[in-house]
Amino acid sequence: MFYLTIGLRNILKNWRRSLFTATAVGAGFSAISLFSGYIHYVYHGLMLQAVRGEGLAHLTIARHGFFDNASLNPEDNLLSNADLARLGSILEKQPETVTWAPQLAVSGMMTNGHASTIFIAEGLDARKEATIRGSFRLDRGGILDPNFPAGICVSSGLAKLLSLTTSSRAVLFTNTVSGQANAIDVDVHSLYDTGTAATNDKSLRIPLEMARKLYDVDGADRVRLLLKNEDEVEPVRARLAGLFKAENFSLDIRDWKELSAFYRQVKTLFDTIFSFIFSIVVIVVIMSVVNTMSMTVIERTREIGTLRALGMKRPQIVALFSVEALLLAAAGVAVGFIITLIVVFVVNSMGVSYVPPGSSDRVPLLVDILPGTMAVIFLLLAMLTAGAALFPASGASRKPIVDALGHV
Repeated sequence: MFYLTIGLRNILKNWRRSLFTATAVGAGFSAISLFSGYIHYVYHGLMLQAVRGEGLAHLTIARHGFFDNASLNPEDNLLSNADLARLGSILEKQPETVTWAPQLAVSGMMTNGHASTIFIAEGLDARKEATIRGSFRLDRGGILDPNFPAGICVSSGLAKLLSLTTSSRAVLFTNTVSGQANAIDVDVHSLYDTGTAATNDKSLRIPLEMARKLYDVDGADRVRLLLKNEDEVEPVRARLAGLFKAENFSLDIRDWKELSAFYRQVKTLFDTIFSFIFSIVVIVVIMSVVNTMSMTVIERTREIGTLRALGMKRPQIVALFSVEALLLAAAGVAVGFIITLIVVFVVNSMGVSYVPPGSSDRVPLLVDILPGTMAVIFLLLAMLTAGAALFPASGASRKPIVDALGHV
């Protein structure tokens, strides 16, 4: 209590300098909190885009080697209907499972009768796909209707290239796994935006049975597993790997992060930017506290000498200045917290949106409030300010008492 009382009095006595330091700490706290809240929102949005929007679900299961050379030997990597039934019985026994869905990728040429272009299609189970996609960005479209087995969903960029509408008909050309030419007539059921510029001019979503007819095969090339919670991904993955090994089922498992290159690239970029911003804030805070404490020590040298003459130990002198630095940090964080709340409210209320690089769709600019992250930031800043006060305070406490009392 003694240290708090003395520290608070000294802060109020030099209130202009203290205000400058607290402002620097508050600005640093606010900058880190706001950027943390923004990238948290971005990461969460990218996760939903990968899991729900792209339909990757949480885990993807395929034959051993599929993720490395599926395009070289597609027939060797197919899961038969018997394999799907066996795998499905395992997945349905997992308490974390929401649904599992087979998928078959198909590629070839699409024509409207006058022009042709390449397509990359995903053969999907319409009913299970609705569960995987949930309510995420239903405005983008792309939901297959199980009542229309000949209906497909065409990406908006591809539809524009071929002048297709929801009332159009088209033909899909491809080769079967045995190398024979094959074609099928399709109806354009809906248009959708993939959310990614690189895929929005070539993507299709087609019924699973249609994909099987195009390739003249049964089964699927992968199975996607949707879980109840993102936190369950690694435990379930490890458990399934053990079950597959025990049953001599040669399968590989990938999570959505491994399959979403866009997520990994964006996360690496934002992590780098955050590290850069955090480094700048740390330097500014440390320099501000060191400057304040150094000036305070110089002005209070005689006071330090008097305290030492009255019997105060050197560690107590250091503790006194460290408490002052902590009080400055607390005041700064309080100001920064208020600034953060105001900025978050204003930004989230403005309805600002933008088109990120590589995206084909606008996304809202929002900032999340992260109490846990703010608490960690406060502790880090408190440690930094206390550490920054140690150097000038330690130097002053080592000064001989007589010299300190005679300091002018």
